[in-house]
Amino acid sequence: MIQPQSQLLRLAALMLAAGVVLFHLWLVFSGLVPNLVSRPVHLALALPWILLQAGQRGWQRWSGIALTLIGVSAALWVAFSHDRLSDQYGFLESPFQVGVAITLLVVVLEAARRAIGWPLPVVAALALAYGLYGQHIPGEFGHSGTPLRSFLGTLTIAEGGIWGSLTGVSVNVVAIFVIFGAVLNAGEAGQGFMNLASAAAGRLKGGAAKVSVLSSALFGSISGSASANVASTGAITLPAMTKLGYPKRLAAAVEAVASSGGQIMPPLMGAGAFVMVELTGVPYTSIMAAALLPAVLYFFAVWIGVDAYASRYDLRGIAPEDAPSGRDVLITSAFFAVPFAVLLAGLFVIKVTPQYAASLAILVAFALLFVDRSGIGSIKQTAERIESAMLNAARQVALIASIIVCASIIIGVLAITGLGVKITSLIISGAGGMLWPALLLTALACLILGMEVPTTAAYVICVSVAGPALIELGLAPLQAHLFVFWFALLSTITPPVCGAVFIAAGMIGENWLKVALTAMALGFGLYIIPLAMIAAPEVIGLEAAPLAALGAAVQIGLGLALMSLGLIRQSLRLWRVPLFALGFVAVFVRVLV
Repeated sequence: MIQPQSQLLRLAALMLAAGVVLFHLWLVFSGLVPNLVSRPVHLALALPWILLQAGQRGWQRWSGIALTLIGVSAALWVAFSHDRLSDQYGFLESPFQVGVAITLLVVVLEAARRAIGWPLPVVAALALAYGLYGQHIPGEFGHSGTPLRSFLGTLTIAEGGIWGSLTGVSVNVVAIFVIFGAVLNAGEAGQGFMNLASAAAGRLKGGAAKVSVLSSALFGSISGSASANVASTGAITLPAMTKLGYPKRLAAAVEAVASSGGQIMPPLMGAGAFVMVELTGVPYTSIMAAALLPAVLYFFAVWIGVDAYASRYDLRGIAPEDAPSGRDVLITSAFFAVPFAVLLAGLFVIKVTPQYAASLAILVAFALLFVDRSGIGSIKQTAERIESAMLNAARQVALIASIIVCASIIIGVLAITGLGVKITSLIISGAGGMLWPALLLTALACLILGMEVPTTAAYVICVSVAGPALIELGLAPLQAHLFVFWFALLSTITPPVCGAVFIAAGMIGENWLKVALTAMALGFGLYIIPLAMIAAPEVIGLEAAPLAALGAAVQIGLGLALMSLGLIRQSLRLWRVPLFALGFVAVFVRVLV
């Protein structure tokens, strides 16, 4: 991403970042803006942050500049020509328009490659090749063919490809919540999370690790990124755990597992929650209610595991003199509590849209950047906070835009060629028409797709191809989407590619494989809870039937606790396997009987 070296570049980056933030806020408050205006401008604002990086030399630098210029120009041309293009119904009328279409697709693929690596753009390129040449494939997996100008036009000048509904979610909802998280984190909110967690759990057995669990759950509710979570909370919790004598592999594993759970914790759940709104048609508040108990169960299982490790290694809590005072907890907690209160009041009291409520919370959080726990902050401190908020917001918006727009190519090709229907049929036939084999195939696909691909991208791709099959086999749409979303998280702690583990291990100086194995034991709920949502669907029905949901949560929680003790508590010796088996039966009793 852009890392300004000189004052001039720093000023240019800050102005561009402010443009990103103000544009998305303007979209919320201005009313209806044509999709073929807002979505291309969204991409145009994102491209410089992906393609222009500090430290580039030679070909990479000049290619980045060239791609930025032609990509931004092509996107803005679509925005300025939207009236005429909407009358073409996805058909390119001239060689110039064909050139613009090809330019956009190439730039989107390269931006995604530079942002997150090869896997996602390779899949998108293969999808494009299938759309162009799939008519030559014999048998049921071929297609009848689409004229070149219609195929490219549908993907680039209509709302069926890179300007489709997923990009709309990135523009209208995800970007606003990313900005909210960046503004909130630029002030005292992060310290407020840590202080509140320390006050709640710091003095307990294994207190430093439990502080990490709580603070990561709180911080993750606004970041939705395991890597960002590890880097932010881990900078404080990892040294604290090391100082208290925690084994390095355990300290890093606790941080990686807790940070991964941030992406499933309401109210934000990262970008995936808002993509889920678009794909399922389920209201955002209903998705929050459905996701709440499974997320709580995940952190409950981690908590039990931490307690078991604390008993094994005789880990003490944080010393009273190192704990924050009650005054500090109260004051710093207000820095996140007030904006969150505004957000929730907007959603549930005023009942405005999620993005409008988040915009109001952004304004409140921005005002809080001018103060700290001692009162009004200095001009320098305030300026640094505003700069940090703007730059981090722009970087995160650009990263997610590059992922979503690239994934939209795949979704567009699936729709144009009918390949999605054929893959659905293949999954159903491969599973023998049975739900549980189809679930396991989907879980394996999520693990593979999640390798080096952010959770949101893995979820979008996997649910597009496997979601219809799961729904056809009897799952409710929200149930299927939550299942896929959870399993898209597997790669954060599961080898060979386990991003959160790599970062935590690097920060503390431990072998990553040791950390990964400990993290898998601590975070085993990530593998079990999605299956439990299928075995006991009442657990995601908190909104419709709260008592039944709570009853199912208690049953699953008991099973998870027994399984965690069986995995970790070495003092139980011969009882470990029976405890794990008993816990497994408690979770899946309805399937087993």
